[in-house]
Amino acid sequence: MSAQPQGFQQRAAQALSDENLQRSIGSLKGGFVAARARAVSALPEFEAMREAGRAIKDHTLDNLDYYLTRYEAEVVRRGGHVHWASDAQDACRIIRDICARVGAKTVTKGKSMVSEEIGLNDALEADGLEVIETDAGEYIVQLAKEAPSHIVMPTIHKTTSQIASLFHEHHRKYGFEDRVEDPAELIGQVRSVLRGKFFAADVGITGANFLVAETGSNVIVTNEGNGDLTSTLARVHIVTAGIEKVVPTLNDTSVLLRLLARSALGMDVTSYVTYSTGPRREGDLDGPEEYHVVLVDNGRTKMLEGAYRPMLRCIRCGACMNHCPVYLSVGGHAYGWVYPGPMGAVLTPMIAGHEKAQELPHACTLNGRCQQVCPVKIPLPDMLRHLRHDQWEEGFIRGKARWGIDAWAWLATHPKLYHAVTRALVGIGGLLGRSSGRFRRLPLASGWTAGRDMPAPQGTTFHAAWAKSKKQG
Repeated sequence: MSAQPQGFQQRAAQALSDENLQRSIGSLKGGFVAARARAVSALPEFEAMREAGRAIKDHTLDNLDYYLTRYEAEVVRRGGHVHWASDAQDACRIIRDICARVGAKTVTKGKSMVSEEIGLNDALEADGLEVIETDAGEYIVQLAKEAPSHIVMPTIHKTTSQIASLFHEHHRKYGFEDRVEDPAELIGQVRSVLRGKFFAADVGITGANFLVAETGSNVIVTNEGNGDLTSTLARVHIVTAGIEKVVPTLNDTSVLLRLLARSALGMDVTSYVTYSTGPRREGDLDGPEEYHVVLVDNGRTKMLEGAYRPMLRCIRCGACMNHCPVYLSVGGHAYGWVYPGPMGAVLTPMIAGHEKAQELPHACTLNGRCQQVCPVKIPLPDMLRHLRHDQWEEGFIRGKARWGIDAWAWLATHPKLYHAVTRALVGIGGLLGRSSGRFRRLPLASGWTAGRDMPAPQGTTFHAAWAKSKKQG
């Protein structure tokens, strides 16, 4: 999908008034958040594992060229092929060329956020290929012609009734005439429809949670088994992955997998953890005839140096957005691209550019919850503040916002005048708000008071109250 993060404020306003969306994303607060808390509390060594995960990723990033080269050598040694893509267009070209060479007509896809990032489905469909998402959530949003709204749970924005209507529209051609809303029956329809697609597929495309330099393996985690069917039944298996997905050893994946499952879903381990290493070998009962890995840069190399390097630690668990008050209010589509929530507010400006994503770093209260739950300790609030600073320095903050901040900065650098002005404003505010203790409307603050009241000041500034307490003490 193309990046369209402009217009965040308008989409956020629409999301806040969408009752179905509010009910759907409300389930995250008591569902996956509570499940994660239980899983973490049951594992005393979780904090030590977080530190180990951070160290593994930092070590890999420090030596990324070495581990990528070693990974490529191991893939080739086992009969596979590695392709290097500098950007989204390059990645799509490589995959289209593979599909054309093998005469593909049908492509099944396991879940892959990188394939969403590069707009792969549209590129393949433009060549006349039938492309079928096989993860149930991705399949649903594909039918709806929507983007995923969460990197782990693509359909968190959908109600059961909406899904039932979608299936009633699209599944009648497969013999499902009745409209049903029972979740088990709906999943049964997905399985029935996809079963034939798996066997018909010429090419299967999956993402990769991790790439193992030691063995040339790719690792995927699923709860449906669709990734296994996608990667083993088609004649050709293509893996799409960002260059930051590589880790040194199999032992490293065991640490990161324990962090991933608990952080994403509150589970000890997902239902399926699959290691794929090259094409089918002599004596293998199944597996692809060809095995390709497309390693995608698409802005990642430029993140290696500087303040945004820690973002490359991300293991795509979704914990940051599950705990983010902004995401839990507006959902994923408000962010306008593949990666929503705090991680998307950093990644999107890095990949799509500040020009398209300048609103996203400001869609944050800087409460720090995302950093507290991140399994690899990414300092997301620090990077969001740094992005705001970069935008200021590069002139992306304009108009009233810039004038207001300039005026405040000037006042704050003149302490005597600052204290006089704030004493006057607080005193006046205390008098005007004495009866109710709050303000329902304030000049220049309609964005705040539209959704909440502003507490009235107590009639004195903090500095004055602090000075008085010191005298009394």
